[in-house]
Amino acid sequence: MTNPLLNALGLMDFGAVKPEDVKPALETLLAQARETVSQVTAPETPATWEAVNLPLHRVGQALWRAWGTAHHLQSVVDTPALREAVNAMLPEVTAFSISLGQNLDLMKKYQAMNENAASMAPLRARILARNLRDFHLSGADLPDTPRARLQEIGSRLAQCSQTFKEHVLDATNAWFYHTTNREELAGIPESDLAFLAAQAQARDLDGWVVTLHYPSYLAVMQHADNRELRARVHYAFATRASDLGDKALDNTPLMDEILALRQEEATLLGFKNFGELSLATKMAQTPDEVKAFLMELAQKARPYAFKDKADLEAFAREHLALTEVEPWDWAWASEKLRQARYSFSESEVRAYFTEPTVFAGLFDLAERLYGVTFKATTASVWHPDVKVFEVLRNGTPIALFYADLYAREGKNQGAWMNDDRTPEVVDGHAITPTAFLICNFAHGVDGKAATLTHDDVTTLFHEFGHCLHHLLTEQTEPDVAGINGVEWDAVELPSQFMENFAWDWTVLSRLTQHETTGEPLPRALFDKMLAAKNFQSGLACLRQIEFALFDMRLHTTPNPVVTEVLAGVRRDVAVLEASRYSRFPQSFSHIFSGGYAAGYYSYKWAEVLSADAFAAFEEDGVVSRAVGERFLSEILGRGSSRDALDNFIAFRGRRPSIEALLRHTGMTEPLTD
Repeated sequence: MTNPLLNALGLMDFGAVKPEDVKPALETLLAQARETVSQVTAPETPATWEAVNLPLHRVGQALWRAWGTAHHLQSVVDTPALREAVNAMLPEVTAFSISLGQNLDLMKKYQAMNENAASMAPLRARILARNLRDFHLSGADLPDTPRARLQEIGSRLAQCSQTFKEHVLDATNAWFYHTTNREELAGIPESDLAFLAAQAQARDLDGWVVTLHYPSYLAVMQHADNRELRARVHYAFATRASDLGDKALDNTPLMDEILALRQEEATLLGFKNFGELSLATKMAQTPDEVKAFLMELAQKARPYAFKDKADLEAFAREHLALTEVEPWDWAWASEKLRQARYSFSESEVRAYFTEPTVFAGLFDLAERLYGVTFKATTASVWHPDVKVFEVLRNGTPIALFYADLYAREGKNQGAWMNDDRTPEVVDGHAITPTAFLICNFAHGVDGKAATLTHDDVTTLFHEFGHCLHHLLTEQTEPDVAGINGVEWDAVELPSQFMENFAWDWTVLSRLTQHETTGEPLPRALFDKMLAAKNFQSGLACLRQIEFALFDMRLHTTPNPVVTEVLAGVRRDVAVLEASRYSRFPQSFSHIFSGGYAAGYYSYKWAEVLSADAFAAFEEDGVVSRAVGERFLSEILGRGSSRDALDNFIAFRGRRPSIEALLRHTGMTEPLTD
């Protein structure tokens, strides 16, 4: 049988991929890639796009798709056998990737090609310049000794990041709390209780099981009246993969090693610190610029955050008999305050957001904005939960995406989008893009459709925005198509932009249907939601700034002590005290295993861009086809064929302004007692 991982261009047969396919496929593709590199760097090979870049792209396309598929499967259906297969090939794949970026002969071919850049197509000249930049950032032009050390660093960093991620997943999966006492779970909505009961049944247990996966964790932290239970679950969650848990899963030594290796890498490449190295390929120019941006935003948010805190503490004293609000009380007390202030509960809202109806409304919005339609279809998938949709324009298929929405064992937490195929033309045949939309919602039980919280809906819109960025690209040079090559601090623009539509009545009213009555969301209830939209927005903003500032300081402080850096950040920006046992950094996968190192600020950076972009829609009636077509043409469709700032200016007619973000988050309104 043909190894499914050797499929470079067609739809991947995910259901057929087995752990034993990983090694032979990658060994075959690595051998082909090495042979191609030898051929294109041979003295007799002309330094042309057709002779050098195209062969490398073809062979790299096959290799990186196979490797990406293996990694993707490990993140959504992890098994010991698959993990072992991926880890066995990690050193070899990493070594090849590093050697390719450091290949001096290959760099010289590109330099020779660059001498004729003026006569090349502009997009190819742009790609060429970016390749030359990447050779420099890989150390290709360094002497032998430091270049060899960079190879060692790259290989070890890949191993450390993989292990860090596995420790978080294993620690999350390992813990659960079982109870048969219904009273222990008082306050938790029936829909969440049904989910907890299903978790127990999956373990052949009676009663209910609480886990550290987000749907379960949040159900307890937001709704459980049992303070002891909240404290128990909070401790387990806050100490994952740390010295306070299973020592074999402690990420503390890995954090220190990763930071030291990144600093050494930056030094070898001529940068003061890893923060500078990270920003070499981003919109922001310097770490100081990022820090100043974050501190300016923190200064604007802190008065609102202090007001949020004071309101919560006063309410807790007067109505909840809490003289002191502890970290395990925050979410619960906040939900009680929100219900009291705005007279609705999250569970009341959730009943209207049934997953099939939400998806139908989401697709309807995309059609109204961009003129594309969606049709459910079938394809090989990695789990029965996965749904597949075809994207069509004027009835013609232009893309495909896979939606994997529900939490389960063996699946990484959080929500994300992964690209699979990138559009291009091969031998006259158009290859259409494919992407994955991954979330961790609570599954429907007893045959009922899943219901989503409004936060879930916002998350879905966010990840769908990423998908649209990749799927609706108008580029056919794969290096600049979709999300490829987009600056990291701009790649969140289309996703955060989409979140705004989840707060617009003309959109939301078309994607709700009560799970039992079938009625749409009442306007009166939406008005309450809207009034509560910026509930504790100051605290929420500061929390993201805390993460981002911690990340950037960590990667710009000489010989950082993680606990000291975090304590300093909290002194400067936080208004809520963390628990003494909190080991948040040990599970901060974004920066230690997820690609956001010295780049977490990009969420707030792109939020400025996205809020300002959405303001253009507000100026023309929100669901505007005319503005949507312009957004598609100047931002979504452009990929990285232009700099992200140029894309934004072409759409908005000016540079970005922070005012729309402050307005959207309620931080332009006067504070009241």
